Amino acid sequence: MGDGDGWAGCGQGHTHWGRFGAAGLLAYHRDTDGQVWVLLQQRAWWGLGGGTWGMFGGALHSHEDPVTGALRETSEECTLAPGDVDVQGTSVEDHGGWSFTSVTAAVPERVHVEPASRETRRAEWVRAEEVEERKLFAPFARSWPRLQDAMKKLVLVVDAANVVGARADGWWKDRAGANARLRDELSVLNRGVQGVPGGLVSYDQAFPEVVLVVEGAARKVADEQGDGVSVVAAPGSGDDHIVGLLTDPRPDTVHLVVTADRGLRARCEGAGAAVTGPRWLLDRLP
Repeated sequence: MGDGDGWAGCGQGHTHWGRFGAAGLLAYHRDTDGQVWVLLQQRAWWGLGGGTWGMFGGALHSHEDPVTGALRETSEECTLAPGDVDVQGTSVEDHGGWSFTSVTAAVPERVHVEPASRETRRAEWVRAEEVEERKLFAPFARSWPRLQDAMKKLVLVVDAANVVGARADGWWKDRAGANARLRDELSVLNRGVQGVPGGLVSYDQAFPEVVLVVEGAARKVADEQGDGVSVVAAPGSGDDHIVGLLTDPRPDTVHLVVTADRGLRARCEGAGAAVTGPRWLLDRLP
């Protein structure tokens, strides 16, 4: 039993389970035919919402962030391994003094999942369009219309030359060194990004795949990859390479390109990507 187990009130006059809030994991898989499957838990008959279906999850401990708590609770309630999921974003339902965080994550394989505790009656992969046919746990039923549109991965493509050029830090004296510093600083985005522009994703906090495109004298920076950052050396034009990256066939992927170059912006938008300026990114770095 953790220190978060217990009841708590909220500003709306309700009572919730979880002294420090709660979190749940919405795990999904898109198969080769494009079908989206969602992993659901049928709650044990004896518990709150007994017999209904919803996300795996529960009370957060005092020392936990929502992602850690959601993954822990899921691993305690079923056999899905936390290491098998790719967390894509979180959405917070704030009740005033108490909140529930939905953690959306993709699973590369639709593995067989079994119950792992008395709290779980059944675990089942359900087609996304058939979720509402189940008798849903009331809080999950309210969240589902929003969550079903949030099953997307944000890919952040950074035009290194343009972003480095937006900083007055002497980059022109050592282009490779400036690109390497940017690569290392981008690792902070592994902790999550808030304020994604244009409603591109509906998460309060997104956990993007970060791709840094380097060119010219900075190509050697790609020889040493960053922590959670994919560094790609453009063999020729950096702009051409960035546009080429936007032809990702994954339907649950959205791209955000960081550049102030007007010509590249137009080409990226023409390819279906969103574009933001370097200032948005730099405001989120150390």
